Amino acid sequence: MSDTLEQVSSVIVDVLKIDGKGINMDTRFIEDLKADSMDQFFLIDGFSEKFNVSIADEDARNIKTVGDVVKYIDSQKK
Repeated sequence: MSDTLEQVSSVIVDVLKIDGKGINMDTRFIEDLKADSMDQFFLIDGFSEKFNVSIADEDARNIKTVGDVVKYIDSQKK
């Protein structure tokens, strides 16, 4: 598991209060993790805080999977 994926998973576990087993790059927030719109807001906020990045609303709307977040964060760190 990549470092970014591991840290993203820890935010997901913290925000959604789940055990985190089975979270991978293909995991979908709505369909697989049952995140509602408020959960998604708190997840984006958590990712922004954890990685010290700003995620624009337009970008946040395009984030559907864990892999989307990992790729976005990795692209912002460069």
